[in-house]
Amino acid sequence: MEKLLFEIGTEEIPAKFMPGILKQLKELAAAKMQELRIPCEDITVYGTPRRMAFIAGGVAETQADVVVEAKGPSVKIAYVSGAPSKAAQGFARGQGVDVKDLVVRDNYVYAVKHLAGQPVIELLPGLLMDILTSLSFPKTMRWADYEFRFVRPIRWMVALFGDQIIPVEICGVKSGKFSMGHRFMQQSLKAAAESQGLLSAALSKVGNKVYSALAGVKGAVEIPSAGDYKKVMYDNFVMVDQDERRALILQQIKDLAAQNGGEAEINEDLLEEVNYLVEWPTALCGKFEEKFLSLPKECIITPMREHQRYFPVLDEDGNLLNKFITVRNGGSEHLDIVTHGNERVLRARLSDAEFFFNEDRAIKLEDRLEKLKTVSFQEGLGNMYDKSERLVKMAEMLRFAINTPVDEEELRRCALLCKTDLVTGMVIEFTELQGVMGREYALLDGEKPEVATGIFEHYLPRFAGDALPATTIGRIVGIGDKLDNICATFSRGLAPTGSQDPYALRRQALGVINILLDANYHISLAKIIAGTLYLLDIKPEETGKLVPQIMEFFKQRLRNLLMDQGIRYDVIDAVFADKRNDDMVDLAVRCKALAAYVEAGNAEPLVQVSVRVSNLCKKIEKEVAISGALFKDESENKLHEVVAAVSKEIIPEIVLYDYAAVLKAGEKVIEPVNTFFDNVMVMDEDENVKNNRLAMLEEVRGIVNAVGDLSLLVL
Repeated sequence: MEKLLFEIGTEEIPAKFMPGILKQLKELAAAKMQELRIPCEDITVYGTPRRMAFIAGGVAETQADVVVEAKGPSVKIAYVSGAPSKAAQGFARGQGVDVKDLVVRDNYVYAVKHLAGQPVIELLPGLLMDILTSLSFPKTMRWADYEFRFVRPIRWMVALFGDQIIPVEICGVKSGKFSMGHRFMQQSLKAAAESQGLLSAALSKVGNKVYSALAGVKGAVEIPSAGDYKKVMYDNFVMVDQDERRALILQQIKDLAAQNGGEAEINEDLLEEVNYLVEWPTALCGKFEEKFLSLPKECIITPMREHQRYFPVLDEDGNLLNKFITVRNGGSEHLDIVTHGNERVLRARLSDAEFFFNEDRAIKLEDRLEKLKTVSFQEGLGNMYDKSERLVKMAEMLRFAINTPVDEEELRRCALLCKTDLVTGMVIEFTELQGVMGREYALLDGEKPEVATGIFEHYLPRFAGDALPATTIGRIVGIGDKLDNICATFSRGLAPTGSQDPYALRRQALGVINILLDANYHISLAKIIAGTLYLLDIKPEETGKLVPQIMEFFKQRLRNLLMDQGIRYDVIDAVFADKRNDDMVDLAVRCKALAAYVEAGNAEPLVQVSVRVSNLCKKIEKEVAISGALFKDESENKLHEVVAAVSKEIIPEIVLYDYAAVLKAGEKVIEPVNTFFDNVMVMDEDENVKNNRLAMLEEVRGIVNAVGDLSLLVL
């Protein structure tokens, strides 16, 4: 057993790409090794801004043996009078086996070949090259005059099986034993050692072999064997293990915040990004002038977090302190100089924020409405002023549809002003503050708190896992804004396709659904979409085509959401079979109730009834009223009585969305239906009797499929 190391060294890779790259690298390595029948115990991936790597542990030195069987002609064709026919001989020759070795089984002949495994080291060059060329990235680039595309230019590769080099070459880069240490720290150490004539001592101290002159590359680090990779890189100031690096960064930040009398506000996305910006993390704490604390909290945190990658520090009451923590890619040398430089950069950012805030305060949000006319909404669909007026009408439409208590004047006010902060200096400079500044400026302008909160909340949720609006005003205006964006974009023929979604319509549709589910708002979404298209002045004939498209778009988002929650696809198919149901909340409640019913293990009898009844109901040619005078058997009378009683029983349960009770009530028809099938022939020769029985089965189907088409369930 040996370890296999493959490191691809590049120019700095965008931090947001790295988690996906490492996940893909691990999956590819596992899949390719399995494909080549190379046994291994585990695969570990490592990543820094300048490298991606994996180490496969416990790799066998010989490929696994395999038995391959090929099915040939039947025995009758393969043998004539007990002797191999030309067909058998040709089959054996084609399979590379002696005709005498053909095996007879199940009246056919088989060629059975025992293939011995090859030495793994002979397979690894092709395997590593396959992995390298199979990697895909959100964005790729070419360099020099090479046609090959990669996330960033490849500068070195390390490919070792134990201590043996695996030859791989691409774009003029050959694999070897040499990696690269930290871009600055390892080189500065060597320079200092060389200037004192102590190179050998320094190298001995860090415990690795550096042959810069021999390798011809400044900063090159030799990896003696695959198992030494992690330690050698650590000795050269590169923490290749991203999990250990993240844990160290987090601990450093927490400790430093505590030392400075506060607690760091840890944003997981920022922590992940910082983790892939550094190879040797060292946290530092800086300060800024207390005068900036008079600004709204978000005006300080946003420049820190979004622009400078700083972590804010809060006191025990959650108030912002005039301190920040950041992480440098290097050691603690000259940390005071680095800290001072970061403070200067942040001071400039906060000075800009202070300037924009003071300038913006000179004009009220209401007075900015006119300026919205200079901001385009979408091509051919007017400007943001037009959208604001449309949102007022949409808010009114949604208020009636949802039928929930809300102050009408406050709702209209929020809808009218919710986009005005887009033309403030602060939001133009820091776009992440849209909604946040609208709320702050509205409060400073004397608007009611409900209006200000709604202005902020109507943008929620802004990303996966974000908070949902908590107020009725924020929910209604938020739904209206997102629906307006979706309908407008669809009307221009720009619906998302494949992975392309430049207007983030999938996220907005999911936002609408989550708001509806969270607030338990039962609405006819198709009618609201039609109303939105009317407000956008879309022609009626186009509206008729767009409404089904947009509804299907929303249903697909709901389908994905429910599947992510663990609901089976066939349960969703059963509920979604009713194309007329456009209530997102009702669809979700039905799916959850039916999923619980199926999971309980009692669904099979009702499903069997649904399948049998549904198949017969396909033969209905015309609708008729059920007539007791046409009943010929007591089982018909009994079934009719039960159907009438259960139909009446489930009406209030459906109104109350108690679908568990509906399914339970449906079980009451199982016995009379089965008795009915045992005693009568549905497709009677008498046309009137046949149609009467089919009409009764149609009512049975309405009961058993009241929650969803149970005939679609797979049990």
